[in-house]
Amino acid sequence: MENQPKQNQQSTSSAPSIQKNEEDQAASTAMGLKESLQNQYLKVKEHAETYPYVWASYIVVYGGLGLWTAYRWRKLRKTEDRVRTLHEKLRKLVEAEESSSSTKVIEKGFADKSSSSTKVIEKGSADKSSK
Repeated sequence: MENQPKQNQQSTSSAPSIQKNEEDQAASTAMGLKESLQNQYLKVKEHAETYPYVWASYIVVYGGLGLWTAYRWRKLRKTEDRVRTLHEKLRKLVEAEESSSSTKVIEKGFADKSSSSTKVIEKGSADKSSK
């Protein structure tokens, strides 16, 4: 029983030290990251000063690739816009044609009904006059 309180005391005293270690590691990692980035930058800068033609060729090649990609991207967007507008015009034409054809069908239906009724009347009157 006496051993248990000692173990609890040791575990509570080690908790703040663990937190300190984690904070120190985070701070050192941040400082280490900053230093490693600075070192990498200095290496690249030295290499660029030593071999300027290599870096110039990188800029020409990858810059040209970037410009070509931007050009193609813009051209694609313009084409899509044209297709969208044409599609919208076509949709409106189809809707107009459907609405006009549906009104013609209705008018035709009325015309068929009225002409058939007149035919029936004419037939009836023709039958009566022939008798």
